[in-house]
Amino acid sequence: MKPPLITLKNLTTGFGHHELFINLELFVRKGDRIALVGRNGSGKSTLLEILAGIREFDIGERTLQSGVSITYLSQNLHLLKEQTAKDYLLETMDRNAAREPHLIAQALSISAILPNNSMVDLSGGERQRLAVAGAIIQNPDVLLLDEPTNHLDINTIEWLEKIVLDFTGAIVVVSHDRQFLNNVSKSVLWLDRGVVQRLDRNYAYFEEWAEKLIRLEADNAVKLDRFIEKETAWSREGISARRKRNQGRMRRLEALRHERRERRVADTMEKLETYTTKNSGRLVLELCNVSKRFGNHSVIKNFSARIMRGNRIGIIGSNGVGKSTLLKILNKQIVPDQGSIRLGSNIDAISFDQNRACLNPEATLWETLCDAGGDQIEVHGSPRHIIGYLQQFLFDSGQARSPVQSLSGGEKNRLILAKFLAKPSNLMILDEPTNDLDLETLDLLQEMLFEYKGTIVLVSHDRDFLDRIVTSTFVFEGDGHIGIYPGGFSDYLHQKKSDSQQRIEAKSRNQRKKSEHDLKQRTLGRLKYAEKRELIVIQEEIKKLEKEISSLNRRLNKEQENSRKLYELSDALGKKMKTLENKETRWLELELIKTNGS
Repeated sequence: MKPPLITLKNLTTGFGHHELFINLELFVRKGDRIALVGRNGSGKSTLLEILAGIREFDIGERTLQSGVSITYLSQNLHLLKEQTAKDYLLETMDRNAAREPHLIAQALSISAILPNNSMVDLSGGERQRLAVAGAIIQNPDVLLLDEPTNHLDINTIEWLEKIVLDFTGAIVVVSHDRQFLNNVSKSVLWLDRGVVQRLDRNYAYFEEWAEKLIRLEADNAVKLDRFIEKETAWSREGISARRKRNQGRMRRLEALRHERRERRVADTMEKLETYTTKNSGRLVLELCNVSKRFGNHSVIKNFSARIMRGNRIGIIGSNGVGKSTLLKILNKQIVPDQGSIRLGSNIDAISFDQNRACLNPEATLWETLCDAGGDQIEVHGSPRHIIGYLQQFLFDSGQARSPVQSLSGGEKNRLILAKFLAKPSNLMILDEPTNDLDLETLDLLQEMLFEYKGTIVLVSHDRDFLDRIVTSTFVFEGDGHIGIYPGGFSDYLHQKKSDSQQRIEAKSRNQRKKSEHDLKQRTLGRLKYAEKRELIVIQEEIKKLEKEISSLNRRLNKEQENSRKLYELSDALGKKMKTLENKETRWLELELIKTNGS
């Protein structure tokens, strides 16, 4: 086995009295595709920065194999004022790579961003796409990606998956998108309470494996407690007579007690609960021929739909197509240009904004939840002390007086959930509620939404989340048109594929019938002059194509290492074979006309 590219050994580090890692050991080998998972605040980003060599640690050692190159993509992109896309790449790419103009051009081409586009004017998804392209194009030995799927729409996440799968180096990636991790990982590193445990299987097997480890830990803790009780009872019976003979056993008992004191118990978030008010009317929302334009751009065009009590609607579409606009129309924050919206009876709605507009960065967590003053918050109709309620969402009591701006993205979303779930409702309108949430909190959110008795309308780019929650989807299909499909994201894909296949087959049948008819008509005559010339040329083209296909096959047989090159050669071969098939079909048509006309 080849030596690891990066090794961390006996690594311990932390902030203040809180140690993030204790005697941590891990390695990254050539060809690794590692999903790094753990709850918010467990140290995933810190660990990536240590692997990248840009963060110091307290104790231990980091070993890097000679000549190994590393590219690290942070989840927080550092932008300079008036910086263009090209300037950003020159600033962030490796110095050697930045000196290669063709690499800059290639990164811009892959991300579909113009070189003079202002970074400030780009959407979050466009910036992330450019950053990923700039990282990948450097072709490092190790690529470290921290939440690369943040702000990306579903199409771009699928683009990212293809880019990552074609990459030939080692990858360590942090993401909350389960399906993305399922598709790109070969192994999992689980960072839990300062300890890293490794599963050498795809992320799809992680949850079952983690549950087994948690059960084993709980069983071992029970056994340790029972053993300490037994040894303590022994120490109290006739201890004075045995004190000299059993000092070793007493030292072992003290060591066991120390082990129990040092046991790091996982903080777990309580089950998320929401309070549903009285039932709404059967009709919750009705949209009739709703349209909305911004300038000359049609965002929504003649959209009609009924949302009934208990429906769980997922809204899908690329970034910038108008998903949030549709939510704001449903919320009556925006008035449509035409059409009407009817709200049903007895509606108590709450909404979750992806831009966190409900949070004042200067306010403290206490002030955010107790906006009317005092130290109590009303939760489902009953008063709760603010400290206890914050702790339910894994906030430390010391954080209560901290400003909101000091929180991480995941902590801000947890704070919004705390504020949001205290209110009774029978309609939830959610705009990207999964952003920045760790997988554990995401599970609790999914469970809460699954058990919710009211109506849900949500926007999300998380395919797994959509499949678990929604019962029908509104899909932005371009030019302001919105399609309605039953089921979740996978169901929509299946229906879209089926519809597309039926259209292709119908078009193929029509073309075949037309070709047969035209050929039948032509066989009654002779070849025209142009067709005689075409027959001569097409024979030469067929010979040339056969040689090119033979050459591509030889190159494919030789190429074994570079997956991107293999993909390019396979793609080229497929196109050449398709062209050859079309040329041969045309040659047969001309030969048939020539034979029947002679």
